Amino acid sequence: MEDRPMTIVEHLEELRRRLLLAFAALGVGTVLGFAFVDRVLDFLIRMMGVERVVFFAPAEALFIRLKIALFLGVFFGLPVILYQLWAYIAVGLTHSERRVALLLVPPSLVLFLAGASFGLFVIMPIGIRVLLSYQTATLQPLLAISPVLSFVIAFVLAFGFVFQVPIVVVFLARMGIVSPAALAGTRRYAIVAIVVLAAVLTPGPDVVSQLLMAVPTYALYEISIWIARWVAPRPASGVEPVIQ
Repeated sequence: MEDRPMTIVEHLEELRRRLLLAFAALGVGTVLGFAFVDRVLDFLIRMMGVERVVFFAPAEALFIRLKIALFLGVFFGLPVILYQLWAYIAVGLTHSERRVALLLVPPSLVLFLAGASFGLFVIMPIGIRVLLSYQTATLQPLLAISPVLSFVIAFVLAFGFVFQVPIVVVFLARMGIVSPAALAGTRRYAIVAIVVLAAVLTPGPDVVSQLLMAVPTYALYEISIWIARWVAPRPASGVEPVIQ
């Protein structure tokens, strides 16, 4: 016997309950995040290669600590938040849709975390050293904590998103929308698109940051083509790609 469809009121009640649990996880994660705020600030200052950073408004130091704690709260509470989101959405999905989601979401999350970590611990220090190398005896940096933190967060999130390229490409190939041959044959257009994407996603206008994002993204594109050759439907399956 199949479960009866939920009414609108029941859907809203379920949504309210899931949101409360998600916000509770965010709140607990934020409280835990306060214990790591000083470590994050020390890490950012060391990465910038300076002895100190400054702030220009009386309440700025407090708001920066709250911002870092909230960002850490999202990270710590992410498993619970994602589970609540999945538990609410999965009810309305078919069996095949749930199967596809379960196959794509975990790798997508892993790639996002890998991209964010790669951007923060590998690319960001290199980019900062290159950008600050243009200082002179009369042109010295005076770094304020608010723009520094905004720059780092935007950079990290951008790398997390560009690491989704393999997921998108593999999904299109698996669904028979794009063939691996088409992906390989459009490299020149992919390069242009990647350069434009890097220019849009990088938080600064400098070419260095854009190149540091564009090169790994293109490498991911090439890796995606290789994976697509394994997952694309075989000719015997009768599935003809829309873009060949």
